[in-house]
Amino acid sequence: MFKPEKNISRVRAEIHRAAQAAGRNANTIMLVAVSKGQPVEAIAAAAAAGVRDFGENQVQEALKKVAALGHAQLRWHFIGPVQSNKTCAIAEHFDWLHSLDRLSIAERLARQRPPAMAPLEVCLQVNIDREATKAGVDPDQLEALALGVAALPNLRLRGLMAIPRPRAGARSVWSGWQE
Repeated sequence: MFKPEKNISRVRAEIHRAAQAAGRNANTIMLVAVSKGQPVEAIAAAAAAGVRDFGENQVQEALKKVAALGHAQLRWHFIGPVQSNKTCAIAEHFDWLHSLDRLSIAERLARQRPPAMAPLEVCLQVNIDREATKAGVDPDQLEALALGVAALPNLRLRGLMAIPRPRAGARSVWSGWQE
């Protein structure tokens, strides 16, 4: 049986320390457990330990987990590159999208989001170092994309996501905002 309580407690303590160091309230920081490749039992155990947000980057794998565990107390985050043939599944089954980088994809998601669902929370993926091997909107195109996404129904622009080029002593981080 999976028992993630100690690991989750350790991560929450690290979040609390980092928040304090940055002068932030730790309660305003969302912990998203990346559950890709994990069995449903492990996700259920993490949920029982208080985790509510789970990130997936493979639509088909995620849909099986969503079907098994549902949305009752959990929020599902899509964290991978978005293919146009997967937008309907993302619009219908996810609460968050962390990797939006094209207006055409945003328009598809807005059309495909079921009206009974809350708006899809989206973060724009920015290729801040303009690396050819990474997805994301070019920083010079960010404002236009943000304005286009913000104007669409059924989507709620929540922030930015970027994975910087590795630098000595630095770790890859997600950055964003929430209200």
